[in-house]
Amino acid sequence: MQRLTIDEGSVGQRLDNFLIKVLKGAPKTLVYRIIRSGEVRVNKGRAAADTRLEMGDEVRVPPLRLTEKSDEQAAAVPAREFPVLFEDDAVLAINKPAGVAVHGGSGVSFGVIEQLRRARPQARFLELVHRLDKETSGILLVAKKRSALTTLQDVFRNRQVQKTYAALVIG
Repeated sequence: MQRLTIDEGSVGQRLDNFLIKVLKGAPKTLVYRIIRSGEVRVNKGRAAADTRLEMGDEVRVPPLRLTEKSDEQAAAVPAREFPVLFEDDAVLAINKPAGVAVHGGSGVSFGVIEQLRRARPQARFLELVHRLDKETSGILLVAKKRSALTTLQDVFRNRQVQKTYAALVIG
């Protein structure tokens, strides 16, 4: 049994996202199954996947046998930087080209975030603030700090951001 105490780096994070990050290599289906079955406990009680973690919470995780990604699988993700439009210590705004997924999953081995993490191994925290469809090009925001991630996600959730779309059509 693993007992993890939530620190300031994980405050406000959803339980499912926290476990996906902590249990590297665990399939998402397994993470959701152990949460639903009650094997994962927060402060000794059952918790839902969307439970927001607070400072000092104790998360109990059952022992799991996970196959670590082999060096070959990790090497399959190419390190790639994307054109940087803006960067400071909290956020990175990049120009995502069309045809590139923002993250792996659903038949896609890797996306922008995995490539950025590979290209910037010194970065302690890189998380997508929002998503763009694979075939959509445009500005993609990546948080470099948890505080920036939660603040920007709130801005998007509360529709306090203005988005502009442009399309080139024939006919």
